[in-house]
Amino acid sequence: MAEEVVAEVEAKPKKPILLIILGVVGVIVLVAGTVVATLFLSGAFNPKPPSAQELEAAAAAGADGHGPSKEDCLPKLKEKGEAKGDAKPGAKDGGKDAKADCPKGAPGKVAKSSPELTRFEKTYMQIDREFLVNLSGSKKVMSVQMAVMTHYDDRVFENIKRHDFALRSAVMDVMRMTTEADLVKPEFRKELALKIRDVMNTLLEKFEDFGGIEDVFFTNFIVQ
Repeated sequence: MAEEVVAEVEAKPKKPILLIILGVVGVIVLVAGTVVATLFLSGAFNPKPPSAQELEAAAAAGADGHGPSKEDCLPKLKEKGEAKGDAKPGAKDGGKDAKADCPKGAPGKVAKSSPELTRFEKTYMQIDREFLVNLSGSKKVMSVQMAVMTHYDDRVFENIKRHDFALRSAVMDVMRMTTEADLVKPEFRKELALKIRDVMNTLLEKFEDFGGIEDVFFTNFIVQ
């Protein structure tokens, strides 16, 4: 009987010790969870943005022959005084092969930095054959010869020559819409030139992703 009392007395102190250990462990887990949640919400686990050195290294890698840059793929604006036959960076053989490895995209004009006012060379090309059509609702015919102007390099003219048949067809469709009443309008030729420019640029953008024709001029205009 005395032995059972002693054993019971020895077993009683174990319960408070176990509860203390479980309480300490629970507090540790709670504190650790709070710390992790705080770090997560503060963005400590988010990937760091690339440093300036890494960005410079990536830019240098792109300029060391890992493909043409966007500017190399676009017709370049000619500066005032530049010879017509001068090759621009990124253009090979006058522009015929300039887009071989270039992604398609719509370019924009880029002004070169200069301490003075930047001026660009206007380059003209005469379209060889005349355009001859009948006027709408009339027996009269209209015959015109045209030249086009661009500030960009010769790739614009190469594209015009490459798509000559499609461009001629589109231009003649515009001209056939002319009536005798249109001929007496003061701004008729100017409006016709704008319509022709727009339809040519639309086709060039469809085929080459870039138009580049900035003006159309009539070098001969006959209605008879």
